[in-house]
Amino acid sequence: MDAFEIDPLTAQPAPTAPIPDVVLLAAGLGTRMRPLTFDKPKALIEVAGKPLIDHAIDAAIAEGCTRFAVNTHHKADQIAAHVTRLQSALPDLSFAVSHEKDRLLDTGGGLKKALPLLTSDPVLALNTDTFWLPYADTPIGRMAKVYAQGEADIVLLCVTPEKATGFWKGPDFLYSEDGTLSAKLGRPVVYAGAALISREIAASGPDIPFSLYTHFAAAREKGRLKGVMIEAPWFHVGDPNAIARTEQVIGAVL
Repeated sequence: MDAFEIDPLTAQPAPTAPIPDVVLLAAGLGTRMRPLTFDKPKALIEVAGKPLIDHAIDAAIAEGCTRFAVNTHHKADQIAAHVTRLQSALPDLSFAVSHEKDRLLDTGGGLKKALPLLTSDPVLALNTDTFWLPYADTPIGRMAKVYAQGEADIVLLCVTPEKATGFWKGPDFLYSEDGTLSAKLGRPVVYAGAALISREIAASGPDIPFSLYTHFAAAREKGRLKGVMIEAPWFHVGDPNAIARTEQVIGAVL
């Protein structure tokens, strides 16, 4: 047998990378998007002729995602009505609403509450004010492949600060050559609003509002937090000024 030939009797199969179910985080008050969010939730603010939440959904659908749960609180009736329209227009997909009636649960608490509406392990949490254009990249698939290797409890989508359109604060993590995210070694990166999380971790946490960053920090301390870099234009639409900037960049890309 040639030295570089693989023996089919001893070769290990490549880890499978199942397509995750998706939680769309749409419950926030959208305070930085005011005054636009006085009348509608941030997720329904239109950018380039489409609600923000639809940009996130379209990118996920392009990679084969079929089951979605949307958490709601601020202007929840508008989000629920939009989800009903989506389900009618896309009958082959599954949409559900996780309503946080009494109080906002923050991103970690919101994912925990919505988890029974989903079946996959891991699950994908997507912000609805960040997105990339469908088919411009396939980051969800690459995140799933990294997760399937068994060396991470959480895989985050990341972007370098200079490519983070509409993002103004400093980096969140340091990205090493093997994709490990830490606070000590690597190049600065920004969390790009997509997190692939083990179901066990997603189901954990206190019964009070808490951030997904609690899970991120715990995984980082264990060396079990990995990152995948976005390889397409990435957009963060956090305030009214970001809408025009994002539309200008999208117009130049298309």
